[in-house]
Amino acid sequence: FMIIVTGGAGFIGSNIVRGLNEEGRTDILIVDDLNEGDKFKNLLGLRYLDYKHKDDFLAEIQEGIYDGIDIEVIFHQGACSDTMEYDCNFMMETNYEYSKALLHFSLSHRIPFLYASSASTYGDGKNGFTEGDKCESALNIYAFSKLAFDRYVRNILPEAKSQVVGLKYFNVYGPQEHHKGKMASIVYQLYKQVQANGFVKLFKGIDGYGDGEQLRDFVYVKDLVKVNLWFWKNNAASGVYNCGTGSANTFKAVAEAVISYLGKGHIEYIDFPEVLKGKYQNYTQADLTNLLKAGYDEGFHDLNQAVAEYCAILDKGGYFTYE
Repeated sequence: FMIIVTGGAGFIGSNIVRGLNEEGRTDILIVDDLNEGDKFKNLLGLRYLDYKHKDDFLAEIQEGIYDGIDIEVIFHQGACSDTMEYDCNFMMETNYEYSKALLHFSLSHRIPFLYASSASTYGDGKNGFTEGDKCESALNIYAFSKLAFDRYVRNILPEAKSQVVGLKYFNVYGPQEHHKGKMASIVYQLYKQVQANGFVKLFKGIDGYGDGEQLRDFVYVKDLVKVNLWFWKNNAASGVYNCGTGSANTFKAVAEAVISYLGKGHIEYIDFPEVLKGKYQNYTQADLTNLLKAGYDEGFHDLNQAVAEYCAILDKGGYFTYE
């Protein structure tokens, strides 16, 4: 048996590998691209069978090298997740075409296929956050590449003979996200700001929202791992599902949770950047109706509890250790 995790050196992928390790699974092939200098550090605390560069892996799949291997499940987390990437062809090749190739490989071998979608597929969010055409849109090429694949999956689901599950991740935070730099979660950024400056900066209000009162569905990465493993183990119904907590919290509440954990710091408010006006989600909140209908019943961490747990991990460096 073998489990494949693409993007396994990335933030969410490495957490899935860790979750599998905690269940005693080490027969894992990690597929990734270690081009970003520090990403290898995410692998230091993990147990796995082998590592492959994403291009080599795709070539080997197309050559039929994996046809005789008993693959139990593929967790496809690999993608270009930089929302500031403007090379549309590169984004579509990496996120859309690559995902299609893996999907068809999985379907033809009847391998459960669980992949990362994104809440960015709700565009500006003005139509709500319920899975399906009524609410979905895209404000950038990253979001479009994810939305295009969700739509592709929905089109072929009626013919699928094995499990295919897409999970639209909302605002994720947790260990092993250092390599993301500016794209790392707000919790990570705020923790670093308090440690460096003794205070945090949040945006002033805009569009009727008070200072720091913009809302997001912040979800702890451990909960994402739980949802992924639950779908696979329970062979739950195929589909594209929201993966957030179902409740929105303000940036101010997150900052207060970090400050409370560290026992120091205060909030300062800065002008809302011109460059983000009209391109910013002031509010996100996952509609969990379909997730709950599928049977998921393992709940989600409370924000304050999860932020404190994550900050305690950041105190020790923020990486997993090899135990």
